[in-house]
Amino acid sequence: MEGLTARQTQILKALIDEYISTAEPVGSQALEKKYNLGVSPATIRNEMVNLTRTKYLRQPHTSAGRIPSPLAMKFYINQLMEEKQMSLSDEVRAKEDVWDSRANFDKLMTEATHALADRTNAIAVAVTDDGDSWRWGYDNIFSHPEFANIIVCQHVFGMLEEHKRLHELLWERLAGMAPIEVVFGEELGWPHFEPVSVIATRFNAGGKTGVLGVIGPFRSNYPMIIPTIRHFRNLIQELAK
Repeated sequence: MEGLTARQTQILKALIDEYISTAEPVGSQALEKKYNLGVSPATIRNEMVNLTRTKYLRQPHTSAGRIPSPLAMKFYINQLMEEKQMSLSDEVRAKEDVWDSRANFDKLMTEATHALADRTNAIAVAVTDDGDSWRWGYDNIFSHPEFANIIVCQHVFGMLEEHKRLHELLWERLAGMAPIEVVFGEELGWPHFEPVSVIATRFNAGGKTGVLGVIGPFRSNYPMIIPTIRHFRNLIQELAK
């Protein structure tokens, strides 16, 4: 368990679930009231101090609660989170959204990125190996408090409109070694990308190789977004002509 005790793992999972939900630093009192952890707020607080010392948590302000680090979020995504699979009715609606465009690859990708952006409340992007690209959902990120900073938005939008950097992000920083990959802005080393995450997958369709992804906040709803991206990848591969 990455050197964590069972109790630390339980507290870490609850804290990340709460942080994804609220976008606010999480304190021990909130965890004790909302989650059935079976220990006192003092014990939770002590374990949060330990998790901060081992770099799983961060304390943004002296008197504030904690937020997860990229290390913690990777651990959560890979081992702790419970995926929220799309319902059958959602899967049917997703297929209906793109069905009429199946005979034209460009239209299929346009509708797929549009539908993916709507469902994930993020920016959906796709790039193929021959340089074609699609983007949808720019306005979605303004619903996330992380993007209240106009400088962050300027850098994200600038990257999306600069083909070389978008290609670098989706084809070089995301190596395609896993079915679904996640990279955090802090890992990219680009100015003002710390609040950002990218979730993406490779696909082969219509005689092309491509990358389909979502750009959103660091605290994206990974349990919902990851299976949604997977489903749209499978749709594209099934329907592309």
